[in-house]
Amino acid sequence: MHERGRHQLGLEDWREAARLAEACSGFTPDVEEEQVADEVVSCYNCRYRRWNADSVSCVAPFLQ
Repeated sequence: MHERGRHQLGLEDWREAARLAEACSGFTPDVEEEQVADEVVSCYNCRYRRWNADSVSCVAPFLQ
């Protein structure tokens, strides 16, 4: 499980982003046009991810 806020995924940690999303009860896929990872279930494809300069932030409502 991960905490709300910045993950230390970096912008291209595809394997870890998929692993975290698989374990996340708040994962919700974003619209197809916004998905960037090959794996459907990935933090990079989640509706609740927000990009920042060097990583992503999670704003899933279950974590607020």
